[in-house]
Amino acid sequence: MTTDKEFILCINPGSTSTKVAVFEGNLLLFEETLRHAAQELTPYPRIADQYQFRREAITKFIASQEFPMQKLTAVVGRGGLLKPIPGGTYTVNELMASDLKQAERGEHASNLGGLLAKDFASALNIPAFIVDPVVVDEMQPIARISGHPLIERKSIFHALNQKAVAKRYAQSKGTNYEELNLIIAHLGGGISVGAHENGKVIDVNNALDGDGPFSPERSGSLPVGDLARLCFSGKYTQGDIKKMLTGQGGLIAYLGTNDGREVRRRIEAQDDQARLVFKALAYQVAKEIGAMATVLRGQVDAIIITGGLAYDQEYLIPWVKEAVQFIGPVEVMPGEDEMIALCEGALRVLMGQETAQIYA
Repeated sequence: MTTDKEFILCINPGSTSTKVAVFEGNLLLFEETLRHAAQELTPYPRIADQYQFRREAITKFIASQEFPMQKLTAVVGRGGLLKPIPGGTYTVNELMASDLKQAERGEHASNLGGLLAKDFASALNIPAFIVDPVVVDEMQPIARISGHPLIERKSIFHALNQKAVAKRYAQSKGTNYEELNLIIAHLGGGISVGAHENGKVIDVNNALDGDGPFSPERSGSLPVGDLARLCFSGKYTQGDIKKMLTGQGGLIAYLGTNDGREVRRRIEAQDDQARLVFKALAYQVAKEIGAMATVLRGQVDAIIITGGLAYDQEYLIPWVKEAVQFIGPVEVMPGEDEMIALCEGALRVLMGQETAQIYA
């Protein structure tokens, strides 16, 4: 592990929290999750309006650590809902800041990441970055075809973690990410499975909006005829259907919980329904991995399983591995590690290993 005397502030805003960390090189100096009570956020009608509130919370926390801001050499924020862009580390320029503030592509707390990074960095005359936002889009044209011209398949996935673990895996094997074909399955509140071909995610399921395996909170792909009939049954509003797809689908719909640990406890208590549903989740993940193997024409250097659910080494991961290990070697890299992934993205630019990309 190196330090390299690069001091990097990382900012990762969530809906009711802001994660803050300072690294020296890739060595964590300190971090904290700043919690924001609902009543604190209520006065702000738009996400962008929370900007000053969150800035003051970050400033107060860093001051409490007695860390001199003048030591920082870069600030990196979680990327938000921008226009589709290739993966990489991007300088936060005026156009990006404007798009994040206007939020024409959607309101999300992560939009504040780039804005806060730019503000802190501008005051210190140092660079501000974002790294691999969820809108990273490197899909090949054929993967965008859905089956009807009114609907196009979109690339929305856990790009930050997928790219980070891919590069760590490549480094551990003494090679470059751009020289490998990988299938990466991120198993979290949402699930995304990507086909990485020579450093590009050429196909991936839309992990946000009803595509791919079901997850703890999302329904994944559903039989579309039955879904259409449900929509027009008169029993549900559009908002109800959206909640079924994202937020109240998957494990929550079947078992009333989104906690994999709780599901495991039920299985150990001989709950047959919990076992069946959890095994179905593994089954669908394995099927998606198999589909991505065809995208890569069977040329798969490794399958990497990551995300919070990858910690379950008793049931879920063994079930997935059993089904897919014939495709290629399986590497389990649990967790999300978003803060170190942000740091690593900035550090690669600061160390001259990559060139910062320009949002245009």
